[in-house]
Amino acid sequence: MILGQVFEKFVEKSPISVMARASLEYALSHSVLDSLFDDNAESQYTRTLLFSTVVDLMGVVVTGSFTSIYTAFQKSDVDIPVSVTSVYNKLQGIEPDVSAELVSHSAARLAPVQQQLGGTRKPWLLGYRVRILDGNHLAATEHRLKETRLDAAGPLPGQALVLYEPEMELVTDVLLVEDGHAQERASLDDVLQRLRAKDLLIADRNFCVRAFLLGIAAKGGFFVIREHAGLNWEAAGKLRRLGRTENGRIREQRICIHDDNGAPVYLRRVLVELDEPTEDGDPQIAVLSNLAEKDADARTVAKLYRRRWTIEGAFLELATALGAEINTLCYPKAALFGFAVGLMVYNLMGLIKGALRGVHGQKKVEQLSAYYVAEEIGGVSRGMMIAIPDEHWRVFATMTPAQFATVMHELALKVNMEKFQKHPRSTKKKPVKRTYDPEHPHVSSARILDQRKVKN
Repeated sequence: MILGQVFEKFVEKSPISVMARASLEYALSHSVLDSLFDDNAESQYTRTLLFSTVVDLMGVVVTGSFTSIYTAFQKSDVDIPVSVTSVYNKLQGIEPDVSAELVSHSAARLAPVQQQLGGTRKPWLLGYRVRILDGNHLAATEHRLKETRLDAAGPLPGQALVLYEPEMELVTDVLLVEDGHAQERASLDDVLQRLRAKDLLIADRNFCVRAFLLGIAAKGGFFVIREHAGLNWEAAGKLRRLGRTENGRIREQRICIHDDNGAPVYLRRVLVELDEPTEDGDPQIAVLSNLAEKDADARTVAKLYRRRWTIEGAFLELATALGAEINTLCYPKAALFGFAVGLMVYNLMGLIKGALRGVHGQKKVEQLSAYYVAEEIGGVSRGMMIAIPDEHWRVFATMTPAQFATVMHELALKVNMEKFQKHPRSTKKKPVKRTYDPEHPHVSSARILDQRKVKN
């Protein structure tokens, strides 16, 4: 084993926890975190409380080790040289750009290791970098702000636009917006800045905006986006019947939209007439794309859009397995920072899954429960950090991607996959209709059991 004897006990008992802590050190060591804050913060600055300390506190809450920042502070094994009030004040001032950089930097560090491990999923479309764009409104918080205490309306602490790469299982970029009621479309110019040539963006109809579609194409990028009823287009060809897909009949038509100079820009419109309507009652779905037909026929375009729901699984893990939306953090900057730390932890888990996929295969990883993995990491981490001082973890920060991939591979070999398998619930039975006698509102359980014995 490449690791020293100090890690031996935890490598044998909980290798997945070692993988998580080592990945964090590799991607975002304390020195890197503090430098990241210094380079990106505009109004905040470091006086006594280090940014890395705040990330650590939020990390143990997100993974379930502690239920709140206050509890994590009270039981911290590290001497934090400020009051808990100062910690909350720091959280309330962390700028969204700093939080977003936390996510993108972690992905940039982990992606080469993922490739070295051979843990990426099969390509969705050869020759393209597939990225799924989706918005996530953070759940309403408790009514802790004075102004909200007499109002029943749920206070929304913000929203996020997430760029997710499904083949790597990494969130590579995020845009964090403090206004929970802001239009997602208002941030599309910022999304364009994060795209490059040969990116294939898959998104829902909220993002079907003429300027956005033209902007993607102008950067040499491509898209598969559901049509919005408000988009103006003109037919440039007949609607052709192409048979069936898995869930309906498929047709395709050439259309055009116009740029700011009035010049036509030609797109493909793939129409799926569904066997069963969507949850919203739509009998058909129209998807727009600028992909060449030689690279993706109509069925492939429709399938790519259907697979967009992969990102919903990521959001579900953030909401359930990871406590990324902390309802006690009512200040937008603090809530968005918590969500960003959740995304960072999700990226760490993505790398762990990649290592496990390379060793145990895709089928085993598909049955992996994110909840059980997070529970294991949260339960073991505190004791592991006491037993293994910080200086022993620093070795991971200086490793090359190839060296760290070797470590992750060796650790993955020791993981007992059966321990973390999902246990799906069986179909729930319909509730039994009960009778109620107001003259006899209670019964004796002991007498009922006695009667059962007599019947038997």
